[in-house]
Amino acid sequence: MTETRNEMAVITHIVGGLGNQMFQYAAGRALSLRTRQPLKIDISSMRKYRRRDFSLEEFNIEASVADPSDSPVYRPRGFWARTLQKFRKPSPYRYIRHVEQAFAPEILDLTGLVYLEGYWQSEKYFAGFEDTIRTEFALARPMSNARQATLARIKASNAVSVHVRRGDYVTNASANAVHGTIDPEWYAAAMQRMAEKVQDPTFFVFSDDPAWASANLKSQWPVVFIAPQDDGRDAEDMHLMAACGSHITANSTFSWWGAWLNPNPLKHVIAPLQWFRSTAHDDKDLIPTSWERL
Repeated sequence: MTETRNEMAVITHIVGGLGNQMFQYAAGRALSLRTRQPLKIDISSMRKYRRRDFSLEEFNIEASVADPSDSPVYRPRGFWARTLQKFRKPSPYRYIRHVEQAFAPEILDLTGLVYLEGYWQSEKYFAGFEDTIRTEFALARPMSNARQATLARIKASNAVSVHVRRGDYVTNASANAVHGTIDPEWYAAAMQRMAEKVQDPTFFVFSDDPAWASANLKSQWPVVFIAPQDDGRDAEDMHLMAACGSHITANSTFSWWGAWLNPNPLKHVIAPLQWFRSTAHDDKDLIPTSWERL
């Protein structure tokens, strides 16, 4: 991707992990298509973000990188930068910031030059553009050899992806307070329920804590634990999830996308009934209506 300046476009602010980056891209991309403008992505926050890397380059996205001066919330650092800021022309972009989880339908009617900042965690923001979003979230390069071997096992079975998200949900107090973790009993119930929908399932378990997952997820059906790889190619693991026929998600945008990228209308998806531990967060527009909540 190249950095562009002064070209009129829709700009979407990118920050967070891969799943959140994808929601931000998808909302911005759909708006750019509605308004017949190119899309720019503002990755300036990712350059300062320490918890996750910018990862959209793993996909075939259609966007250029916005110059920081394009942003209507540009905050210069240093004495000379602040001095030059006084002579900066006002941004022509309309700044739209959305901090709530609930779907904001007015976003669909925006026109002109728009800068989006938010998480946009609902497929309603890109309804009607599903084929384009899935095409642009195709992998930009072939999977690693190890993942291709896993893909062959997935294709040879009635595969169901299972995602166990722990990581910062356990170690970070603020993340735990918002999200919480899902207990083994829920996974047992979800796997039992899925076995009622899928004949002779094989469960492929993806987790950032494989030791916990293997110790706590018990099943009478075959289970394959997929070891995470520290190679910066997490989008490939997401596509392994998507290659499965059905899905059990964690309360995680990573497995949300792993399930959503599967285009099969006959897939069965089970998502947690309680997505957020915090009652201040609203998930009513986050989970597609065709998915089962358990």
